[in-house]
Amino acid sequence: MLCAVGDLIEDVVVRLHDDVRRDTDTPSTIVRRRGGSAANVAYFAAKLTGASRFVGCVGSDPLGDSLVAQLTRHGVDVCGERIGRTGSIVVITSPDGDRTMLTDRGSATQLSNWEPSWLDGVDILHLPLYSFSHGSLVDAARRAVNLAKQRGVRISIDLSSVTLIQQLGAPVVRGLLCELRPDVVFCTRDESQASETDDWRDLGTRLLVVKDGVHPIRVSGADVEDGVYPVDVIDDLVDGTGAGDAFAAGFLSSMVTGREIAGCVAAGRELASRVIVRAGATLEDE
Repeated sequence: MLCAVGDLIEDVVVRLHDDVRRDTDTPSTIVRRRGGSAANVAYFAAKLTGASRFVGCVGSDPLGDSLVAQLTRHGVDVCGERIGRTGSIVVITSPDGDRTMLTDRGSATQLSNWEPSWLDGVDILHLPLYSFSHGSLVDAARRAVNLAKQRGVRISIDLSSVTLIQQLGAPVVRGLLCELRPDVVFCTRDESQASETDDWRDLGTRLLVVKDGVHPIRVSGADVEDGVYPVDVIDDLVDGTGAGDAFAAGFLSSMVTGREIAGCVAAGRELASRVIVRAGATLEDE
């Protein structure tokens, strides 16, 4: 089973029909979705395998109640703490698919504890870099990684955000990864450049997966031959929100079953292609 640690928040997805018009109305379609990178990965993994776990701090408010209920309904075991208010992200999507995200994480960074039982039955622990940005969540995430390593659970980290890498500093990010030594690191080409390396050895990992939009995915690592895998072009693209999380869930869920790298990439790519034709990080049409 996959366990993801981090944020469960609300995504307010704004699909612009035209360029933003200042000081007046701009036609758009607005939908509300369950979001948060870690929660997305847990959701997608549960849709693939029937079960997963999410650990995080969620606000003790009606919005948090609703988001927890949504995850649970899809087969995710939700663990962690409930305090404060639930965060939100406004995702603004332009007609050509580009995204701008306005982020308020609420109490998501306030996870203050890690229970060993949260790793029971877990094969792989997934953490977005967001889980190492600030707040007590950082210490809880480190404890989770250390306990997981003691149990032989594999570790996956997603570099998540160019802005976050720049805020933390590339040397700090590389140092963190070399300290934690994850089994898999996911990033985009831009995130790889922001971390100032594309060498898996510099990131303390055994496997580096670099995505680049419609361009081929590159995989390199200690136990594999360097590989380049093409990406299918999707004509009816709606929204890229959650595509990277879906790819990670598909890749990791296949990896724990022993599939070769090409099969893991194909599984991630297929799941991501089903997400980008919908608004928000979901496989449901409503």
